[in-house]
Amino acid sequence: QVQLVQSGGGLVQPGGSLRLSCAASGSIFSKLAMAWYRQAPGKLRDLVSSITSVGSTYYADSVKGRFTISRENAKNTVYLQMNSLKPEDTALYYCNALQTGSWGQGTQVTVSS
Repeated sequence: QVQLVQSGGGLVQPGGSLRLSCAASGSIFSKLAMAWYRQAPGKLRDLVSSITSVGSTYYADSVKGRFTISRENAKNTVYLQMNSLKPEDTALYYCNALQTGSWGQGTQVTVSS
């Protein structure tokens, strides 16, 4: 079973930037497609972005052009760089390994002045 440990997040002003990291255990990370989801209070968990094992990416329309997903297989880590943050980006963010169904512990991102 792959375990995912998240870091990053926090409080940032509108227009600011944050980077989330998600480190995976085990030796199969390079073969996994990875994704970031977010869940705002009272809402469903939504897919934000994903990256395949060969680096193909997907972005939700709401974050396209502002967020960048990347992976560093040598460090078993996937990142989500978030720029030009808006108050509506406020949510709990989770990383996910698609093939194993593993989830990170979640990290809070709050965008507020």
